[in-house]
Amino acid sequence: MSGDKSKKGQVTIFVIIALVIIVLGILIYSFFPEIKSTLELEEKSPTVFIQDCVEEKLGEVVETISLQGGSYGPTNYYTYDGEKVSYLCYTNEYYKLCSVQRPFLRNHIESEIKEELQGEVSRCFNSLKADYQNKGYDVDIKLGEELKVELLPKRVLLTPDYEVTLTKGDVEKYTAFNIVLNNNLYELVAIATSITGVEAVEGEAETRVYMALYPDLKVEKLKQTDGSTIYILTDKNIGTKFQFASRSLANPPGFVL
Repeated sequence: MSGDKSKKGQVTIFVIIALVIIVLGILIYSFFPEIKSTLELEEKSPTVFIQDCVEEKLGEVVETISLQGGSYGPTNYYTYDGEKVSYLCYTNEYYKLCSVQRPFLRNHIESEIKEELQGEVSRCFNSLKADYQNKGYDVDIKLGEELKVELLPKRVLLTPDYEVTLTKGDVEKYTAFNIVLNNNLYELVAIATSITGVEAVEGEAETRVYMALYPDLKVEKLKQTDGSTIYILTDKNIGTKFQFASRSLANPPGFVL
């Protein structure tokens, strides 16, 4: 009797396994077209490929420029905490007001980002081509005008002028590539420009005014021994910062008011 029960138990297990296999087969048969379509859609997304490829390098370049006063390779700078911090307003004389060094700071930063990212964008499109060719696509990539870079509210936008055509049975054409970095550099640069203007006219900006106007902003003004001032603007919510140097109405060493 015990042997019969054992055999019945085994049969029951086999029946359950068979039912599970049948159900799985039905599900795969029913949903495979949608799954296949989704995978193909993800595969044919050059815009996502380029965004993912460029975004990390863009973030690194923006951070470096932000810590160096708006320039990737500063020439007139004060070394502070290991960083070459560009002078945005400067005079090498004592008791003199500074002169604004970057009157069009936002445009300068856009040019700096463009110069540093052009090679990376080109590399990513070459990588895109190789990747899709390995998947059996015929790939045609055409380059139009130069890379466009814009500092916009709450984001940095790169617009590469490329046209990508993928052929694998069907023909897919992509002409709109927008690489977006969520970052408030636009806002910080506007405030830095305002402070620089005050330095050029009055010799020193009052940080409390800016923190009253922008409650989420921390403004540090750090006096240096040579008469320079380091300004550090920090967004208290997300931690992004922009720092720059100024030298205006500097006093000689040892001067005491």
